[in-house]
Amino acid sequence: MQGRANAVELFIDNLDDLDQMTPAVRAEAGPGLRTLDWKNSYGSFFDVIQVERNVMFLILSLIVVVAALNIISGQIMLVKDKGRDIAILRTMGATRGMVLRIFFVTGASIGVVGTVAGFVLGLSFAENIDTIKGWVERVLDRQLFPQEFYFLSQLPAEVVASDVIQVVGMALVISFIAPLFPAWRAARMDPVEALRYE
Repeated sequence: MQGRANAVELFIDNLDDLDQMTPAVRAEAGPGLRTLDWKNSYGSFFDVIQVERNVMFLILSLIVVVAALNIISGQIMLVKDKGRDIAILRTMGATRGMVLRIFFVTGASIGVVGTVAGFVLGLSFAENIDTIKGWVERVLDRQLFPQEFYFLSQLPAEVVASDVIQVVGMALVISFIAPLFPAWRAARMDPVEALRYE
């Protein structure tokens, strides 16, 4: 276009403001001009990232479920090993509710401690990911993510509070559900049968 610009490029300070800025820019440009933002230009890339986020949540969910199964199996073995002790407690006056609470608190505390430890380690890892990447590269003496292939000058990590709350909440809920069955089995145990077979 003779004597006129054929493109104008705008930069905004905060990438998250793009959705609010785009309609204003389109209105200012007028109907004869085409507007294109980075989300449109790299749409397939961001779709892939969204799919990856969903898959990562599914993988984290499966890891938490496997951990819950470990809690359940550990508690069942504990109930089997402590059958005689449970029977003695029951004969001394402990109610089924007391036994249920003992084993529930034992199992739930394992899940809660694991969730808190995972939360702290995960946040620490996310906050120091570039430092950790540099250390691993020095130890292995090779570049983990070469710029010419991955187009990354640094390894970005953004902690999204809603995602963290979702994962921690799910882990805590499963931590409180997992020990219910073993605790219920311990509470149902008949002291006479347990002592007879011991």
